[in-house]
Amino acid sequence: MPKAQEIHKEKLRRLRKPLLESLDTAYLRADEIGDVAEKVRIAAKKQALRDVTADARINAAQTPEALKAVLPDILK
Repeated sequence: MPKAQEIHKEKLRRLRKPLLESLDTAYLRADEIGDVAEKVRIAAKKQALRDVTADARINAAQTPEALKAVLPDILK
């Protein structure tokens, strides 16, 4: 299971990459217009995306099926 867990984490990283890139652009736009509240919101969402690989359910999964079921809502 440890190898499967690492593979699953890599899959999650691939899924979050375009989302992070999009948020980078949105953050820069918010920065340009000085929208501090939007920057804070975007920063929180980016952190949530970074944290998807730290989901305790990944390490707790005992079967490949249980591991595949771990897809955080933020990536859906």
